[in-house]
Amino acid sequence: MSQSLLQRQDHEGVATLTLSRPDAYNSLSLELMQALHAELDSIADDLAVRCVVIRGAGKGFCAGHDLKQMLGEGEESYYRCTFETCSGLMQRIVNLPVPVIAQVHGVATAAGCQLVASADLAVAADNARFATPGVNIGLFCSTPMVALSRAVQPKHAMELLLTGELIDAQRAFDMGLINQQVPEAELDSAVATLAAKIASKSRKTLQIGKQAFYRQRELPLAEAYAHCSEVMVGNMLTDDAQEGIDAFINKRKPEWTHR
Repeated sequence: MSQSLLQRQDHEGVATLTLSRPDAYNSLSLELMQALHAELDSIADDLAVRCVVIRGAGKGFCAGHDLKQMLGEGEESYYRCTFETCSGLMQRIVNLPVPVIAQVHGVATAAGCQLVASADLAVAADNARFATPGVNIGLFCSTPMVALSRAVQPKHAMELLLTGELIDAQRAFDMGLINQQVPEAELDSAVATLAAKIASKSRKTLQIGKQAFYRQRELPLAEAYAHCSEVMVGNMLTDDAQEGIDAFINKRKPEWTHR
């Protein structure tokens, strides 16, 4: 992991990944996206991690792609590599076996807004701002649209995509783009509290549930129920389900083995 681009801190089952390009509002250069993807790959195999927090250093969360870098390269092959890398990164977040929380302050625009929409949960400072402003510069936010259209209602997504205008944290909350908005001074503690709640659960159970959630959304109703019924059968057979049910019946705290 490049320490100059991405920082990681682990504490009691929570891995916090900090985008560290503060002078560029943590814009997603190709190198930063590659570093983040590689770190998420590492976390996928790290059984000590049960929750991930993605945050930004400096004055904002993430201002999207690094447009200066993209213009500087100016070749179709580079553009293709950039957008394919970004798409792979967002899918890595969705397919990660543990939940991901976006911790948002300042701006989250274009691919930064996509990053928020791709996370399983998002908590924002009350002064945070969100936008998909590509339409304003002749570059429609087509890949951010994929995540955004799955996170909010279609007309809300189209409003953001077609106008390119900034919305505040209250509007983002009303749309369902974020779970909570809190005073900026309370952002760290609010995210830490949420992450700790998740990290107290069985990693195996979190993995089963997250995978099932995204899979069943793609299925018709009857197929979704059939799929999730099978998921619950498999879940019941895990060590942690047996332990958790026994602990509940006997009024004691479960001791997870994450199996």
